[in-house]
Amino acid sequence: MALQEDKMTLQAEELNEKTQRIHRKLTILLRAGMVLMESAADTNRIVRNMKRIAAFLGLEEENLHIDVLYGTLKVNYSDETHSFSRFVHSDKYTINMKALAAMSQLSWQAIEKDYSMKQFDRAVKHIASAKPEYPSWLVTLGAAMGCGAFCVLFGGDWPSFIPAMLAGLVGFSTRSYLLKSNFNVYMVTALCAFLATMTAWLMTFILPEGFTDRPFHPFLCCALFLVPGVALINFLDDMLDNYLIMGVARLSNAIVQIASMTFGIVIAVSICGVNNFLTTLSIAPEISYFEAAIVTGIAAMGFGMIFNVPRRTLPAVALLGIIGMFTRNFLAFDLDLGVIIGSLVGASLISILAVRLVQPTRSPNHVLSIPSVIPMVPGIFMYRGIFGFIQMGREVEGFLRSFDFLINAGLIVLCLSIGVAIPNIFARRWIASTRKKELQRLIDERRKRGRFVNLADFDNISPATQKGKQ
Repeated sequence: MALQEDKMTLQAEELNEKTQRIHRKLTILLRAGMVLMESAADTNRIVRNMKRIAAFLGLEEENLHIDVLYGTLKVNYSDETHSFSRFVHSDKYTINMKALAAMSQLSWQAIEKDYSMKQFDRAVKHIASAKPEYPSWLVTLGAAMGCGAFCVLFGGDWPSFIPAMLAGLVGFSTRSYLLKSNFNVYMVTALCAFLATMTAWLMTFILPEGFTDRPFHPFLCCALFLVPGVALINFLDDMLDNYLIMGVARLSNAIVQIASMTFGIVIAVSICGVNNFLTTLSIAPEISYFEAAIVTGIAAMGFGMIFNVPRRTLPAVALLGIIGMFTRNFLAFDLDLGVIIGSLVGASLISILAVRLVQPTRSPNHVLSIPSVIPMVPGIFMYRGIFGFIQMGREVEGFLRSFDFLINAGLIVLCLSIGVAIPNIFARRWIASTRKKELQRLIDERRKRGRFVNLADFDNISPATQKGKQ
């Protein structure tokens, strides 16, 4: 009798150990997935990386269910008789391309180098807590210079670079400080847009008269760092990948951010007494291609630092941004094919070249392509349209003009997203098949060395043990 009780106790402890092991693996899996979500990965990338990590952990894909909601991750590991669930929530959202690249590398490296769960968990925590790639002062300077570069790129002259840069410096510095103090992100967006625009207005009095022939272009570009370009691209990526709920959530977030930014700008220009300049200024570049290469490189590197891309990828991001902008401007303005077609071809070319640079830079193609296409995101069109709706009164002409701005902005974002997604759209089956074969090969090798959890193992526990556990 005592021997039977000891056996039942041993089996119960074994069952408890297996249960704890699965829960630990699900917790590690969720932690890795949340790093991706908090770093602004699109849903397809989150799910793809989590499945690869689950394979490393020995969790069979057919028994694994991953549910991605905005700010929440849920995982369930179950078959017909057993079910284990975990979920985690976070309100943190920071664009962190370095973390995306590091998690992608880790998911493969853990299998190839046969990491233990403890090693893997430690690596994930290190990625999550890693310091930014660039010091805050350099990121602020990069963002400010990016605003100045946008001003020159969108119809301004070189002297207008200075007031746009200084206004961007004030806005971005304020944004960084307030976000660290946990202020509401939408209120921060509105306030920073207001301060940046007011600074651009003050520059017209501080700088010598005649300093620039384009005094109003800095108003257009001083707050472009607030445009949620990544959220808009991720929204369309999610919709194309049939993650409709996540796509709609990202779109809603982006719309509120753009509306907040526009609200701040509208209040500022109302105080300044500047009327309707947002809808009338020409944004066609008036610089040579050599000058355009300089300002595009500055803008791409500025956003690269804002997005915390790995240092090794920054030159590639600048180069791809220059190539994409050259292509867009040549087609849109020299061949007069329009900004929409130019943006589609430019983003597609960036995406194709980014695939070729994945191995040399050791970074996923999205880490290279997204910061490179951000200078082409039509932020000016977006808040021109919303600004026009606010200012138009009862004018039918103003309504149609504002509606046209928004339609064009939407089509350009669609083209940029399609361009970025070109490798997945046209080579999805080949890429997925190649990845699956490589992953299966690595898992087969690891299976020979490691111990994998099998739900069938739980069926080996006797009914008496199950009853004792209950």
